[in-house]
Amino acid sequence: MTAPSPPPAPRAETVHGIVRGTHERGIAVFRGIPYAAAPVGERRFGPPGPPEPWTGVRAATAFGPTAPKRPYAPPLDRLLADPSVPGEDCLNLNVWTPAPDRGGRPVLVWIHGGSLLHGSSALPLYDGTAFARDGVVLVSVNYRLGMEGFGVLPDAPANRGLLDQLAALGWVRDNIAAFGGDPDRVTLCGESAGAIGVGALLAAPRARGLFRRAVLQSGVPAALPVAEGRRTTALVAKRLGVEATARGLAGVDPAALLAAQSAVTAGGSPLTGGHSFQLVVDGELLPRDPMEALLDGAGSGVGLLMGSTTEEYRLWFVPTGLTERLTRLKLGLALLKFRVPRATARTYRANRPGATPGELLGALATDLLLRVPLNRLADARAPGTTHLYEFGWPSPVEGLGACHGLEIGFVFDTLRGPDAVALAGYDAPQELADSMHAAWVRFATFGDPGWPGWDASRPVMRFGPGAPAVVRAPRDDELRGWPPYR
Repeated sequence: MTAPSPPPAPRAETVHGIVRGTHERGIAVFRGIPYAAAPVGERRFGPPGPPEPWTGVRAATAFGPTAPKRPYAPPLDRLLADPSVPGEDCLNLNVWTPAPDRGGRPVLVWIHGGSLLHGSSALPLYDGTAFARDGVVLVSVNYRLGMEGFGVLPDAPANRGLLDQLAALGWVRDNIAAFGGDPDRVTLCGESAGAIGVGALLAAPRARGLFRRAVLQSGVPAALPVAEGRRTTALVAKRLGVEATARGLAGVDPAALLAAQSAVTAGGSPLTGGHSFQLVVDGELLPRDPMEALLDGAGSGVGLLMGSTTEEYRLWFVPTGLTERLTRLKLGLALLKFRVPRATARTYRANRPGATPGELLGALATDLLLRVPLNRLADARAPGTTHLYEFGWPSPVEGLGACHGLEIGFVFDTLRGPDAVALAGYDAPQELADSMHAAWVRFATFGDPGWPGWDASRPVMRFGPGAPAVVRAPRDDELRGWPPYR
């Protein structure tokens, strides 16, 4: 018998031209589709512009170029992959869909993390096959990073990487129907720095109407005043010996720029601080601090799912040895620096007998920077369509525990891929991934992940250890030790 011929490659018609993807495990996949023009030359520090239309059929079969960046520095480089794809057209996205058939399916748009210095949509961890398998069109996005995307320059728009994300959402609005998605059922989802971007867009007037729901994984809406945000930019420019302006940086080789920003930002982390790139309140895209805007009711019509891992800090503290190296004296100084109330510190100590000073500081920092503001935001929106989760399954790898980023492989149902294995090991529980992934699918589809919305009883879905279960007001004695809960 003659073998059946393979189905023709999937095609979709965008407003800029026709793209051809591939069939993979029963899913139509399109990679490297440009949503904006290459940010080079006069566009290098400018806002994203539309891509050039093309004639004929454009192959969308490989990941597009990634934004200029460097790999993670040791010791994180052995835990966090960060592939680079060369090329200038880094403002591109990928689509996984059951079929490009105008089926009107829910859409999940993924914004990667990486401290605004690392990351891309090319990471196998973010493979969208499982979402498409379960009826959700998955879109993953690249955006400008570091100085190119978030340097604060007087002669260039601020928050350029966030403007890129906004442009990608505009592309989704105009094109996703051709890929089987419903532009009126878009969920914007991000982790870490990606979640910070999602929170900012949730508060940004210009993003209103571009998504119906939002997911914040281990990130809090935040932005600095312009003067504070400019400090890292000034240090990078000083190191290069040029003016801290778009004009001064225009002739700097991208590799030299990356080397300078790596030197300036070395040694810091989201929990320990240090020089970094941040969103800023620019008066245009972000007219005010996004958290303040959300607490005052911005984005109230958007369904919200948000949460964190139980031990976020362990990704930065354990590989570097900080959990064991930190002394009681340094812990005391850190508590003074962060103005931690003495009674609050005593509660954390009492709840963690035998914890090292580093572990105590990590738990306090995790809650101060993530759990407290997320609970505060949920309180401001209650009662309503807000759902909270906590990921608590502890990884056995290097004592990482329930660390930052560990939940991503469970959300995407990509536990067997190399990136997930690096953090979670080979024996991570598939049944927990099944539960967590299904919750994200339900939220994107119906706005209800499967547990009660936030109210006075403070329900949190805890994903591990053990079977997922709703816990009411978890560790409330610790939470109420922080302003404004005292």
